[in-house]
Amino acid sequence: MLKATITAFSGLSSLPVLRDELVVNHRVLTDAQINTAMVAGRVSPGPLGMFIVSIGYYVAGIPGAIAAWLALATPALVVIPILRYIGARADRPVIRDALNGVVLASVGLMLSALRPLMTTSVTGVATMLIALVSCAVLMFSRRVYTGLVILGASIAMVVFTILQGV
Repeated sequence: MLKATITAFSGLSSLPVLRDELVVNHRVLTDAQINTAMVAGRVSPGPLGMFIVSIGYYVAGIPGAIAAWLALATPALVVIPILRYIGARADRPVIRDALNGVVLASVGLMLSALRPLMTTSVTGVATMLIALVSCAVLMFSRRVYTGLVILGASIAMVVFTILQGV
């Protein structure tokens, strides 16, 4: 957990590292469990990376959740002196370019984790439609709470399921 959070520069950029370690290498979680942890983390108030606590809970119960929470908090405490140093030099092109490179690398890592997670979540036309609409709402609307999008997607899936059964 600490490895994932210390190398992440935004809430979701730790996801590829966590998936690689816990699903691919050690096989202690499934993609479905990571998806569930992501939903729990996104619905609950707090930072984007709170899903890590849910993942820790899946892996080792309450002690795992506590360890994940500590791993989540550690980089924030370490980065304060680093930001003080970088902040004073942020106008230098080398520092600015390095920070831009870190952001681009984080985006690339997040995109690499998207495909395996989507294959376990998007299982048909209905789920694909819900995923695309949810993505569009989150991308183009600045004031929509993520929890409402998740609630709307859940209701839409229930309606699609009921309609398929009729």
